[in-house]
Amino acid sequence: MLKEKLKNHNIILASGSPRRQAFFKELDLDFTIQIKEVEELYSSNLKHSEITDYLSQLKASVFVDLKQNDILITSDTIVWKDEKAIGKPKDFEEAKQMLRDLSGKMHEVITSVCFTSKEFQKTVNDVTKVWFKTLSEEEIDYYLKTYKPFDKAGSYGIQEWIGYIGIEKIEGCYFNVMGLPTRLVYKMLTEIAER
Repeated sequence: MLKEKLKNHNIILASGSPRRQAFFKELDLDFTIQIKEVEELYSSNLKHSEITDYLSQLKASVFVDLKQNDILITSDTIVWKDEKAIGKPKDFEEAKQMLRDLSGKMHEVITSVCFTSKEFQKTVNDVTKVWFKTLSEEEIDYYLKTYKPFDKAGSYGIQEWIGYIGIEKIEGCYFNVMGLPTRLVYKMLTEIAER
């Protein structure tokens, strides 16, 4: 359906995330993957979705050779709690501390997606609230040792064991917590196809 509408476009997903790549396959889109390293630094003045908007645009800024029909898609996800961003853990101890901090409380997961072509750039974002039950030290240790979620913001994957046993409720898009607000991506690509 959308694949047919976008047949004259070349969709480039600039993400090494296996989850994001799987989402694009599940959305039944033809796309290529191109990854360019960028140092993900941002000003401390930025708050909440300003951070992910900025980082998703920063990731797009290193692609200077886009062709006429290219649509570059870049994205960034953070966990937001107590007025600060929680990114990916550096090591086991930091991951453990992150999960202790999330235990028994609500946090927000924010994902921004930036769509860039030669003619335009548009960034959208989505926020999902997630409530964790109180996690025991044993549960935290088991999860970290078994699943090693060190490539994930907040050091957890909602689709993994910790999500099954630890998430009490969510408010908003489930897929956003996995790293991509799929309905927003579909909506934006539909709008682009109909331009």
